[in-house]
Amino acid sequence: MIDLEIIEECRNGNRQKFREVVRTVSPFAYSVAFRMLGDEESAKDIVQESLITMWENMKRIRSADAFKTWVYRIVVNKCYDQMRKGKRESEFRPDEQTWMVISNHMSHEPASELENSETARAIKLLTEKLSPRQKAVFILSDLEEMTSDEISAITGMSKRNIKANLFYARKSIRGMISKYI
Repeated sequence: MIDLEIIEECRNGNRQKFREVVRTVSPFAYSVAFRMLGDEESAKDIVQESLITMWENMKRIRSADAFKTWVYRIVVNKCYDQMRKGKRESEFRPDEQTWMVISNHMSHEPASELENSETARAIKLLTEKLSPRQKAVFILSDLEEMTSDEISAITGMSKRNIKANLFYARKSIRGMISKYI
């Protein structure tokens, strides 16, 4: 992903090399933030905040192998913070039309493909009742297709806790789908 030479250049203040890091990191950082928050603008804000944190803390990276995990950890933690703030806001209540959109998406018919905003609504709806940890584990495992080792490195959770959180997340989502579809 990013080699140690580029990291060293960034540590020495080379902004041009950091632009390379930004181009490499932004797509997958946005993907995780978007899936966790369900909002394009919030996801973009999280990516920006994460990039600032990365620039300020680049000296902490000791190896290129640890870099991707470190980036994911920053993004996930920023999303946790955002979700905690969001708990204070009004809760999203799905209507029948929203459930129809999800139903159409779940059918996998080519004519019913969802746009980004509709996909975000579906993910947000299905994951809104999950704890932040369950949501993170579900997204990293099932949507980002990461291994338990990678998720453990990002979240700091044990594999046992990851497995339990993933089990309850899937159970909750399955329950919501079967209740309304």
